[in-house]
Amino acid sequence: MIRSMTGFGHASFTVEGASFDVEVRSVNHRHLDVRVRLPHGLAAFEGEVRALVAAQLDRGKVDLNVHASAGAPSSESVTLDLGAAAQYLRAARELGERHGVPGELDVRSLLGLPGVARVIERSLPEEGVRRALEAGIGQALDGLGAMRAAEGEALDRELRGRLARIDALTSDVESRSADVQRSVRERLRKRADQLRDETGLLDEARLHQEIVLAADRLDVTEETVRMRSHTAQFRAILESSGAVGRRLDFLLQEMGREANTIGSKGGDAPIAHQVVELKTELERIREQVQNVE
Repeated sequence: MIRSMTGFGHASFTVEGASFDVEVRSVNHRHLDVRVRLPHGLAAFEGEVRALVAAQLDRGKVDLNVHASAGAPSSESVTLDLGAAAQYLRAARELGERHGVPGELDVRSLLGLPGVARVIERSLPEEGVRRALEAGIGQALDGLGAMRAAEGEALDRELRGRLARIDALTSDVESRSADVQRSVRERLRKRADQLRDETGLLDEARLHQEIVLAADRLDVTEETVRMRSHTAQFRAILESSGAVGRRLDFLLQEMGREANTIGSKGGDAPIAHQVVELKTELERIREQVQNVE
């Protein structure tokens, strides 16, 4: 069963009281394009995270974001170097007294000076983080996969309906083409009879050759047979597993070529209208296939 490339998944995990949320989103893309955003303390696991995504997804533009849960205890703490702060204050007073520099250091300005305040991130156990991170990402990817599968089912129904329409149009073209060929043969015979009545001459071999050539130019049997073969193959691909979007896109190119050839050989307004409808259906299918993994 085909899968869409559009989806969303969410999960949460906790490591020694530090809680994190995982969000993963995907949209259509020609290849697998993964962007990962991790907190500073988890940045070392980016390669492993990418491998987890690549193991489950074949195509799509994927954004995976891990961040600390809102309201959860922070894994960071702030420490103050009071000695450095005191030196800054003394230096400020000395500047003011010796050189008449106005102003005083307030707390906000003091905290912004280098070395006064430092943010220390609490160290979390590497193996514990790895297990929890893999479990959380796995759960988020499962949710993403479920949504992509559900979207894929809807795409499958849409595509099969369009294929049925293409088969019906192909049959209409075949039927109309046969009528056109009969009409052309009849018209040629009438012209030959008229010529014989007027001149008393008629080259039966030449007439037969002209009829055969005219019918051959209008015959779209080969193209309609291939079109049906392509729609059957399209349905077979829909039944297969894995990433099939590029195969379907290539097959649509072949179907488009057959439609163009039918249009060039049709030689009849109703057939031209049917070919326009046929191309319209193919374009609608192409739009949907762009989102198939």
